[in-house]
Amino acid sequence: MRDLAEFAPETASRMRGVFCDIDDTLTTEGRLPADAYRALERLHEAGLVVAPITGRPAGWCDMIARFWPVTGVVGENGAFYFAYDQATRKMIRVFAASAEERRENRRRLAELEKRIVQEVPGSAVSADQQYREADLAIDFCEDVPALPLSDARRIKQLFEQAGAVAKISSIHVNGWFGRYDKLSMTRRFASERLGTDLDAERQAYAFVGDSPNDAPMFGFFPNAFGVANVVDFQGQIDAEPAYVARSRGGRGFVEIADVILANRRLGVV
Repeated sequence: MRDLAEFAPETASRMRGVFCDIDDTLTTEGRLPADAYRALERLHEAGLVVAPITGRPAGWCDMIARFWPVTGVVGENGAFYFAYDQATRKMIRVFAASAEERRENRRRLAELEKRIVQEVPGSAVSADQQYREADLAIDFCEDVPALPLSDARRIKQLFEQAGAVAKISSIHVNGWFGRYDKLSMTRRFASERLGTDLDAERQAYAFVGDSPNDAPMFGFFPNAFGVANVVDFQGQIDAEPAYVARSRGGRGFVEIADVILANRRLGVV
């Protein structure tokens, strides 16, 4: 992971969009600071595509797509994307699985949640679970006293033993049935909403994140950035970001946005 100062101006000048995680990337200690939100606005105002790629639930993502300065949002670790069409005043909702598949998967997850909270004392079903469409979020440090990372890994193992996919974020372990992740739905969002083939155009987009569930994005995008708290997981992430900020959480996101925008203004082509 390299310092932000090594990010090349000519790369920024060709950039067309920024994807970013939310928890502990935009937020700091569970809150969204004004300067981090303003950084989103500044990126949007500069003409960049801006899209959060998050593990947060459908209920939250509906609000984010509608009210934030974003082009769209990928939620529940790739279960869907939402994009609000201002011209038609219509919310576009695209899911990886059908409504019937989601109902069956929720039934299976409901059975699994009982086992997990029993076998990992101190864990709990996330407070935002009732707003979810496709996954099960187990809280290990958001609204419960923080558990060690070894407990988060145990939760992940229990999901996987049941045949589910599981990812560890900075606050939850999210599990689901289905072959998708943040990257697969980001590809679909880019194709359907932006008319962009991300595999061909990955150099034109950046990703900003902080935790193990961001690994598919870190590994895919050459211009992947981590806020400083990503270092907490060093050696425990399948893929690490190319660059890292000096500050944690929202302040780190502001640093990254500042560097991208300053380098774009240099106009190097």
